[in-house]
Amino acid sequence: MALHLANYQKQATESVKAFWGNRDAASRKQIKAGRPDTGTRGSVTGGKNMDGFVSLMIDLVQANGLEDAPRSRSPIRDRSIHFPVRPEFQGASYIDRYNLLCKKLVQEQLYTTTAVLASPKTAIKSGEFKDVSDLTSLKTFVTSFAGHIASEAAR
Repeated sequence: MALHLANYQKQATESVKAFWGNRDAASRKQIKAGRPDTGTRGSVTGGKNMDGFVSLMIDLVQANGLEDAPRSRSPIRDRSIHFPVRPEFQGASYIDRYNLLCKKLVQEQLYTTTAVLASPKTAIKSGEFKDVSDLTSLKTFVTSFAGHIASEAAR
């Protein structure tokens, strides 16, 4: 059975544009309402920044044999457990921390795959993004995810 990657590169480009566009819109909305957050916080609290990537995951699931299940969208009880900062995260940038975390999750077999993308704010028009590493590249993630969906659908 062939894997269907749901035109992930084009969708990722559109998702990056939406990410930056949604951040910009959320920040403008707060300024217009007279309640701007400090720094760039206002641009990340709008709640729609990752919607394009969610759509990509849904398309991958549907393209590889599973349908969207309403129960999988139901809220679950949140739990927050706090850990001390690991030594390898000390002095690391946010993107390095994300990449280290994702690599560890895969290497320790807690996750099958992960993706970490870097994108400048100017990508609002171009959709430009870069993979941070081969292990956490979007292609690695999409290929692994589509393969998992196809194997589950074949059962």
